[in-house]
Amino acid sequence: MRPWSIGQKPCMKPDSKSESKTTMAIAPISSVTQVTGTSYLPSVTATKPSSAADFGNSLAGAVNNLQGLESTSDSLAVKAVTGNLDDIHNATIAAARAQVTLELTAAVRSKAVDGFNEIMRMSA
Repeated sequence: MRPWSIGQKPCMKPDSKSESKTTMAIAPISSVTQVTGTSYLPSVTATKPSSAADFGNSLAGAVNNLQGLESTSDSLAVKAVTGNLDDIHNATIAAARAQVTLELTAAVRSKAVDGFNEIMRMSA
């Protein structure tokens, strides 16, 4: 190898007369096998168009789920404070799930209120 001329970048340039390029084959990435789904979320199935009552029932179910997550988080937090909890990870995960679900519920509520206000602003 010989250096570049003065005033140019200080790196090495291969001398094409004395050195030859070598290539190396790269093996392809093999496919991923034995991947299974998690049981964290229920499987998704196709549904028929729903009515307003079904939408209301879905919202009520989501709020009930949120209340259940919060009560689980609270009971695990009390157990952690009193020293009756064997695994602190369960309490941490329950608290995080309750927090994320509450944030999602608040965001959905805000969007619903914004939509209602937009409908009320429309001229009749």
